[in-house]
Amino acid sequence: MLDTTQNFSPSIGFDIVICINMIHIAPWSATVGLMRNTATLLPTGGLLFLYGPFRRHAAHTAPTNEAFDSDLRVQNPEWGIRDLEAVTTLAKDHGFSMLTIEAMPANNFSVVLKRS
Repeated sequence: MLDTTQNFSPSIGFDIVICINMIHIAPWSATVGLMRNTATLLPTGGLLFLYGPFRRHAAHTAPTNEAFDSDLRVQNPEWGIRDLEAVTTLAKDHGFSMLTIEAMPANNFSVVLKRS
């Protein structure tokens, strides 16, 4: 496990970074750190795999996700289901391009980004 808000430079290389169910249960700064750090960890062509709930086009994808988002924000105002477009824009700003977005069970998404 890594603290994405901290800079890190491991002594080994990676081909893929997998992030499951973190972005919505962490402050936005953790997502910024995830993108910044994976951009330095992954070689050109390396993959970043994201999994979890996301809003699409500024709207929840299901009433259950809207309720979950409200619940998260009560627990911590810095948490919450993020707009996928904001996450992918941040990724693009750190040198990633979109490969695929797949709808998954329980109103989650698999998102695969490639280091350009």
